Amino acid sequence: MGRFGFIIHPLSGRADVARKYAFARFLPERWIEYVLKFVPSSVVSHITGVTGAAGAQAEGWFVGCPLTPRQFVVLPEQYVLGRIIQAARLAEQVGARIVGLGAYTSVVGDAGVTIANNVGIAVTTGNSYTVATAVEGALQAAALMGIVPAQARAAVVGATGSIGRVCSLLLAEAAADLVLVGRDEDKLRALQEQIGRDSVTLATDPAAALPHADIVITVTSAVDTVIEPGHLKPGAVVCDVARPRDVSRAVAQRRPDVLVIEGGVVAVPGQVEFGFDFGFPPRTAYACMAETMLLALEQRYESFSLGRELEIAKVREMRALAQKHGFALAGFRSFERAVSDEQIARTREAAAARRAAATKAG
Repeated sequence: MGRFGFIIHPLSGRADVARKYAFARFLPERWIEYVLKFVPSSVVSHITGVTGAAGAQAEGWFVGCPLTPRQFVVLPEQYVLGRIIQAARLAEQVGARIVGLGAYTSVVGDAGVTIANNVGIAVTTGNSYTVATAVEGALQAAALMGIVPAQARAAVVGATGSIGRVCSLLLAEAAADLVLVGRDEDKLRALQEQIGRDSVTLATDPAAALPHADIVITVTSAVDTVIEPGHLKPGAVVCDVARPRDVSRAVAQRRPDVLVIEGGVVAVPGQVEFGFDFGFPPRTAYACMAETMLLALEQRYESFSLGRELEIAKVREMRALAQKHGFALAGFRSFERAVSDEQIARTREAAAARRAAATKAG
């Protein structure tokens, strides 16, 4: 049986800590963060029932690293890395042979390399399968919205990051035009040259770039939202891979003509019991978790997705392993809710109405 660990952390001090301690919802965020600095890593739950299509089995453990996204950003890097290493070593102690890095634990420092060098088991960020599911989900959702990628403009927000770079390379193969959005113009130009297409443009401001994009994948490491209601084109599809989210909840409230989906939501085969409520329906998980499970099912205890330079070959290999073991996209979700066919139809109708109104006004 394969054995894995996966490191999780609260995405919001108040909301996530309140899942376990109800009184936390009444405390200021900074108070909660102060207390979390003194809380050691701990085993949160035992994961059972992961069973691949060919019968391979795996068990695992969620290990909590109790820091918030803001703390991962503002606290000294060496302190934060030490906390993540502590959590990874705890996963090793309970029997894991590979550990996955969730959310901000995968982006601190050198994206897992230092952590892998300081523990006795394999480490993966899960980013290879995250990329595979993000691009697959965005293109599937686009088709349901009547968008033909070969005739559409796509955009990647956070294009120069580890996940964003490979999403950009893959989307460039599917879309007519591509906009790379990021803060570092030199890195954007380097990625543009790597893609090597005339139809790839650059932008540093999402507000200026996104109103012309039909398909958006957003995967920044921002603590606050970066995409607001006024940024998006009627009928656009937005795949939000970032945790915490890049897309403001105001988009769901004020833009019924835009389809926002969560990136990387995967159905896990078997009678899986996670033993912990992270806000998903039963037997579904983030793609980064699923990559760790897939490597455990294969008993491939190797540091698969590490560092800032993901390989397209590994993305495709992870997609093949997912097909082998019966992992698949778990439909679409938007702001913690399943997206129905009826909702997609309503979104298409709202987009058509908004475009018609704009044409009439013009």
